[in-house]
Amino acid sequence: MDTLIFVLELIGTLAFAASGAMTGVRKNMDIFGVAILGLTTAVGGGVIRDLILGSTPPRTFQDPIYAGLAVATAIAVFIVARRGWFEGRHQFYDLAMLVMDSLGLGAFTVGAALEAGQDGAFLLIFVGVVTGVGGGVLRDVLAGDTPYIFVKHVYACASLLGAIVCVLLQPLAGESVSVVAGMLSVVALRFLSAYFHWNLPHARVERSTE
Repeated sequence: MDTLIFVLELIGTLAFAASGAMTGVRKNMDIFGVAILGLTTAVGGGVIRDLILGSTPPRTFQDPIYAGLAVATAIAVFIVARRGWFEGRHQFYDLAMLVMDSLGLGAFTVGAALEAGQDGAFLLIFVGVVTGVGGGVLRDVLAGDTPYIFVKHVYACASLLGAIVCVLLQPLAGESVSVVAGMLSVVALRFLSAYFHWNLPHARVERSTE
């Protein structure tokens, strides 16, 4: 189980670091800003998870591999952008963001749900969702955007679905099957919502013209 969680965390770290770095590039940040945004996106959810579970200091500060991988990934994205590879490729940028964000969300969601152990289904699901969306929220706040989970493509709901699928399947089908099913649920719902433009209902508020 420890190996499985480690692999999931590496996947999530790599994917979220890339999405954070790409957001920094879009915001025209310098290399330091891009690296910090990639790092924060990659490890933010894990830090929140560890604090909730009472695991201190958070794993990020015990093992530098996560921070190192996140910074290296962010710098790699910056170098690619610096060479002008993203210029004129808006559709590719949007697709890459969707893929990286979905993979990171899925990996961290199911990884956290597994790590929470047998402390009750509610805690497993709650920790899974918070870990999955935490890094993205920090990324958007630092970038000056409205957090993605509140406005676009049923983001948090995809994490919730993945956590529920993982938790329900684990005692029936085992860890490997539940992890794969949970991740596929997250990625599939994210892709379908992006393709069909699914969003949760928004309140309609008329703005004053005064």
